[in-house]
Amino acid sequence: MKPNLRIAIAQINAAVGDLEGNAEKILDYINSAKKGAADIVVLPELALCGYPPEDLLHKKIFIDQNLKEIKALARKVRGITAIVGFVDRQKKAIYNAAAVIADGKIKAVYHKTHLPNYGVFDEKRYFQEGREPLVFKVNGIRCAINICEDIWYPEGPLRLQAAKGAKIVFVINASPYFMGKVSKREEIIRHQAVANGVFIAYTNLVGGQDELVFDGQSFITDQKGRVIAMAAAFKEELLIADTSAKLALPDRLFALEEVYQALVLGLRDYVRKNGFKKVVIGLSGGVDSALTAAIAKDALGRENVIGVFMPSMYTSKKSADDSLELSRRLGIKLYKAPINGIYRAYLKGLRHLFDGYKKDNTEENIQARIRGNILMAISNKFRCLVLATGNKSEVSCGYCTLYGDMAGGFSVLKDVPKTLVYKLSKLVVNRHKEVIPRSIIERPPTAELRPNQRDTDTLPPYDILDPIIEAYVEEDKSLQEIVKARNRKPLATKVVSMIDSNEYKRRQASPGVKITPKAFGKDRRMPITNRFVEK
Repeated sequence: MKPNLRIAIAQINAAVGDLEGNAEKILDYINSAKKGAADIVVLPELALCGYPPEDLLHKKIFIDQNLKEIKALARKVRGITAIVGFVDRQKKAIYNAAAVIADGKIKAVYHKTHLPNYGVFDEKRYFQEGREPLVFKVNGIRCAINICEDIWYPEGPLRLQAAKGAKIVFVINASPYFMGKVSKREEIIRHQAVANGVFIAYTNLVGGQDELVFDGQSFITDQKGRVIAMAAAFKEELLIADTSAKLALPDRLFALEEVYQALVLGLRDYVRKNGFKKVVIGLSGGVDSALTAAIAKDALGRENVIGVFMPSMYTSKKSADDSLELSRRLGIKLYKAPINGIYRAYLKGLRHLFDGYKKDNTEENIQARIRGNILMAISNKFRCLVLATGNKSEVSCGYCTLYGDMAGGFSVLKDVPKTLVYKLSKLVVNRHKEVIPRSIIERPPTAELRPNQRDTDTLPPYDILDPIIEAYVEEDKSLQEIVKARNRKPLATKVVSMIDSNEYKRRQASPGVKITPKAFGKDRRMPITNRFVEK
């Protein structure tokens, strides 16, 4: 016999540290669920304080205020049961916890059992592991709670909870997005539902937090692992469904659209949650800056995006024409700030130091740094955030200039390989009409820092480079394994050497949206000073 319960999933965008604001939002969703005649409403993991709170958890006053807010919230909840993620404290230990609230009181508390400590997760740095697999009743139906990582373990708390008669399991999550994560997540939940004969209501956080983006896409499965309701991707939503509901056929974003929406949301939340309204982008006539501008327009509105074209003596007329046409199609402002005069002044000032030395990438980097300086000046004067435009392929190999094209407060494409940049431009941005001029996409990539320059002067073609980067960075394969798979020993050796020798640059790069299984930064943490060489 199916358990009959009306479930509300409150897929919210919580801001880390905004305890009062989050509590107010949580209460609004609880009240909306009550108006929707829901029996129970479920909020995401650590919804009260935001995820991940990181070293805020070392502050006693932060924990105190979080506890004060959960108690105050509980007093306002009547006529419905609510499950809310918060930080609990027992003696001196703190726990990633879920409160079961009803009738103005905290009726029970569940502590997360399995604490992830890999990739972007550091929960063992802060929390103690829970021990008790909580089971409680709503309308006479036995229910249970898991928190995120708990549900990924076959031997986790769910098995004991099901053995104790739980029929519905509420899983609250702050599960960050990367390509392929959604299908993997659903596979785990469906398997657990079938294996344990339970309904599972999977509630996920939505929104951007620094490098992380949470995609939402909360859903409910029946005991046979079939989806009966699903919330939207990358949007706040209150999803209400009965356990007796018919099977749902949710609308899904195709893979590239999903990535694009992750980038849009990650940028929007980073800009707005950090108190900015406008962004400024150096438009070069290349595909990276074009895609960055398109994402920024969709994230913030065209009125909040400023483009700056900064030509030198090496800049082609094609770059100028393409930048102007792109800004026209996007409807964004475009300013022109030539750098020739400034560049000549630099060379004149350095002449006595460089006398007798041939021109090399020093002169190229000076141009990039002049442009970075102009963008930062605009940022200071008009209080707008500079968006760096480099992609993962360039950042991996160090094909970028510190304090030059790397200058910025946020790097939208930091985790986006160049081959994916092209796909997003052609198949998402230009899917319905040509927003990014075809000439920008089809043009061979060039930094235009010297005559007739091409990216391929320094790097392998991107369709060859990106699989090597993926194998070495994301899959942790050895050079020997890469060579064996691709039979390109000199090329693979060069690429791996470039990746290894440029950690110091990546450490100084601005944050960017994580969209691959292993991004630079929190995911991949290599020492800068490192003498290890594969033999």
